[in-house]
Amino acid sequence: MKYYIPLIAVAGLTMLSACNNNKEPEVVGGPADPMAEQLANAAPVELPPSVKANKQFRCKDNSLIFVDFMSDDKTAQLRTEKGGTATTLKAAEAGKPFTADGGFEVSGSGNDVTITVPGKKAQACHV
Repeated sequence: MKYYIPLIAVAGLTMLSACNNNKEPEVVGGPADPMAEQLANAAPVELPPSVKANKQFRCKDNSLIFVDFMSDDKTAQLRTEKGGTATTLKAAEAGKPFTADGGFEVSGSGNDVTITVPGKKAQACHV
């Protein structure tokens, strides 16, 4: 008989805890977020474009140009050396030439493009 009383007590406590699990827990936290209103009214964040295609072009003067075309179709990264510093070129809208200050321009985004870099004339380049 002495073993039945603890078993009944355990069963009763299990039933009580199952009934209490239906209530939402009370959250006890620190002070209110001072930027909550600003965050609620903030504009949505736009992620930067990812690389859509990276291409290595051989130009008419036998030079190599490396261009990364981005997924927004309005941005390209141009490098004149394989590990060189990239120059960001922007297009006014998709399908327009990519340009940057200093005389950089890339017209087209396929395998045959026209590229202008500072100190050189525009030249045809292909993959």
